[in-house]
Amino acid sequence: MKRLLAPFLSVSLSILIVLFFFSPVAAIEAGAPAPDFELKTIEGKKVRLSDYKGQIILLKLATTWCPTCRQQTEEIKEAGKFLAAKNVIVVDVFLQDSEKMVREYLEGEDLQVPFVALLDDGSAHKAYNVYLIPRVLLIDGNFNVRRDGSLLPARELIKQVQKITGES
Repeated sequence: MKRLLAPFLSVSLSILIVLFFFSPVAAIEAGAPAPDFELKTIEGKKVRLSDYKGQIILLKLATTWCPTCRQQTEEIKEAGKFLAAKNVIVVDVFLQDSEKMVREYLEGEDLQVPFVALLDDGSAHKAYNVYLIPRVLLIDGNFNVRRDGSLLPARELIKQVQKITGES
């Protein structure tokens, strides 16, 4: 009996893992207002996400130790010139990291796009019910979520911004 169940359990577990890591569970619906929060930058300045209302916001909820989060940073760098030309601001919220860890992570990075690094005190984590990292959202100038999900490759990021700006 155990031999008969083993393949079934293995396949079932694999399906659950795929669904957990690749499905947008509990994502904010497109068109919904973006939850606001107030956090400190790594320089200690208080910033509200809504301070950037009026421009496209690329909100990345991540950590310094996550390899996929690092990959998302590389994708943002690849699209950096395009994003800067479209007045997109990258708001990178570091969920479980110290100021020192974030500074080391960002050392030598040139994203070529307006960028702000924020240290989460739990406000962003709670407001966005973070269950998966990186969590990448695109928020339009009216402060409405246009995309909520995981890793966003540079090419798709550019397409999504073009949709928001009405270019596609």
